[in-house]
Amino acid sequence: MTTESSRPPGRDADPVLITDAQRSYDEELAVRKRRYKITMGMRIPCMILAAVFYNIPWLAVTLLVISIPLPWIAVLIANDRLPQKREKVNRYKPERLELEDREHLVIDESPKSES
Repeated sequence: MTTESSRPPGRDADPVLITDAQRSYDEELAVRKRRYKITMGMRIPCMILAAVFYNIPWLAVTLLVISIPLPWIAVLIANDRLPQKREKVNRYKPERLELEDREHLVIDESPKSES
């Protein structure tokens, strides 16, 4: 039995599963860069479409207005922390209550015949 005083410092009571580990820094950075590129990549088509539809003023202005906050949104999304991976871990559970809940057959001795 391990007590709090005999446990090395920095150790938790429950072991950490490898599936609970966070993503590596390089992997997280790659995901954040991809998000930034995708969001900023949407700005260029909006500006090109605004130029194409210059003869429809309301559509051109709408596309330009959409493209204005995209750099700000891209930075916010790229700097946002990635959600932690949540996976259902299959852990051993020693209790098997479904086996104990059913009715058990009791075998008794056969009644002795009185002679």
